[in-house]
Amino acid sequence: MKLRVLFVAVVITASAVSAGQSQLPKSQLPELGRPTKETDEVPLFNFEQYFPGKWKFEWEAPEGIFGTGGRITGTTVYKVIDNKFFEAETEATGPDGPYKTKELIAYHRDNKVVSRYVTDSRGFSYMQIGRIGGDLGGYFSIYYESSPFTYKGKSVRVRSTTRLLSPVSYRVQTTVSVDGGPFMNYATPIWQKEISTAK
Repeated sequence: MKLRVLFVAVVITASAVSAGQSQLPKSQLPELGRPTKETDEVPLFNFEQYFPGKWKFEWEAPEGIFGTGGRITGTTVYKVIDNKFFEAETEATGPDGPYKTKELIAYHRDNKVVSRYVTDSRGFSYMQIGRIGGDLGGYFSIYYESSPFTYKGKSVRVRSTTRLLSPVSYRVQTTVSVDGGPFMNYATPIWQKEISTAK
C-alpha cells in the first residue's frame, strides 16, 4: 500500500500506533484545485474530524498554584458523544505524581463557539468558554477563558489558547491568574496524535 505524504504548511510524519485509526488524518480545507483567494470562505471547524483519538503530550510546567514545576507527560483520549458533544480524559504524571482530568465539551459549529467543563483529580473543577477562529492556510485556534474557581484557598482563573498546527499536532498556551493578579505563563505543551498507517 502506498502512503501519501500529507502537507499542511509543513511536512507531517508520525510513527506511533493507535487502535481504531488506519490512515493519516486529513486537512479540513476543501480541495479547490487552485490557489486560495481572499474571497474564499474559511470552512467551519469540524471537531468530530479533528480531535477523536489518542494524543500524547509533554509539558515543562513552572512552579505554581497547581504544583511543583517540572516535566509532565501523559495522554489525552477524545471521544464523540454525538455531533455536538464530546468527552476527553487525560492521564498524566508530573513531579507531584499522577493525576487525571475529565472534560465534557460542547461545540456549536455554526456559531464557532465551544465550551468545556474540566474536572481535575487534584481537587478542582472549572468551566471554560471559547471561540474558534481560522484562516485559509488551514490553521485554527480556540480561545478559552474560564470561570473563576477556588483552589487551595485562592481564586483562580485559566486562559487557554489551543493552536491546531496540523491534523496530528496541536499546542496549548496557558496562562493563570491567582487572586485577581496578572495572567502568568504556564508553559506551552504540544499534543501529538497517535496514528496507524496500516489497514
